[in-house]
Amino acid sequence: DEVDALETSWREMHSHVPSPLGQFNWTRACLSAFPADSTPHVVAAIAGARLVALAPLVQKRRHGVCRLYLAGAGELLEPMDLVWTDAKACARVFRALARSGAPLAFERMPADSLSVSLLRRAYFGRAFVSVGRSQPCSYLALDESWLAPEGPLALDDQAALVRARRAAEALGQVTTEIRTPDLRDLANVLDEAFDVEASGWAVDAPAHTRGRLMPLMRDPQRAVFYLQYARAAAVEGALRVCFLRIDGRAVAMQVAVESGGAFWLLRAGHDPAFADCRPDQLLARETIRYAAESGLSTYELLSTTDETYRMWRPQRRACVAVNVYPLSFRGLAALSADLGVALHRRWKAPVANWVQTVVRLISTAMMRWV
Repeated sequence: DEVDALETSWREMHSHVPSPLGQFNWTRACLSAFPADSTPHVVAAIAGARLVALAPLVQKRRHGVCRLYLAGAGELLEPMDLVWTDAKACARVFRALARSGAPLAFERMPADSLSVSLLRRAYFGRAFVSVGRSQPCSYLALDESWLAPEGPLALDDQAALVRARRAAEALGQVTTEIRTPDLRDLANVLDEAFDVEASGWAVDAPAHTRGRLMPLMRDPQRAVFYLQYARAAAVEGALRVCFLRIDGRAVAMQVAVESGGAFWLLRAGHDPAFADCRPDQLLARETIRYAAESGLSTYELLSTTDETYRMWRPQRRACVAVNVYPLSFRGLAALSADLGVALHRRWKAPVANWVQTVVRLISTAMMRWV
């Protein structure tokens, strides 16, 4: 209820927050869909009646110690950040968090975000701050040349797309749909899209992709999130559900939103029975063309791998993982626990097990003391 009370002020900040990942609908869906082991801990800075900075956090326990995370970041593995219109207000939020003594764990933040430097400044002399590499995010910077998406491709890739199109046309009539569903047909459209995605799930997929590409039917909490977020985006007219069809049958899908002058790709998949005609790449070509024709500036690849889009040579934004260990009992307990786990994973030897056991005993004793 307290988060909902911030909705009007939060939406007024949207013009300063082009990414949908920092907007009200995204965070509200995260707080609703992932409540099992987390407690909302939202910190806001308000100037008069205006919301000027916001840290949409949740409190979760990891390695026996409670920490603060950005809502939904761990479950969705997307690059997320604090929301603010005033750098001084954001610094005040970090100072308030520093006074609380709670450890922070931000799994994936944009490396060029000013929030990272503001965080370092707020915690200077108060905490150990670890900033390490995280998985980068990919995007296409669009201009008029993308009106023909095959243009920027290498000759071999252009020829491959031509062959794929001919192979698809040999199976039947090929059509593309880019829909902006309303609430009346939203359920049917999403059911069809996620059925296509589920058909493309491979049991032997690489371990690092399973958390992002797993069909929603196997991940109920994530299914709740995407359904709630899609509904909110549809109300605003921002949702795009895209299909490539062969003789009316959907063989590839994308779920995306338009926000801040960009096309944000949330989910994508295809039917492996039609893999020979590359339906995912054929659909990508059409949605890239659509984004360029709509005058959008970027085509953002969120919960997708680079395999489908590698031929377009997407650019990358560096991301970082930030862990903050305040000079408090909780902070030192979190640092001790993380060091023990890191030693165990690195050495995987009896001495590492011994060190980890000692560290856990120390952490447990410190937490009981607290």
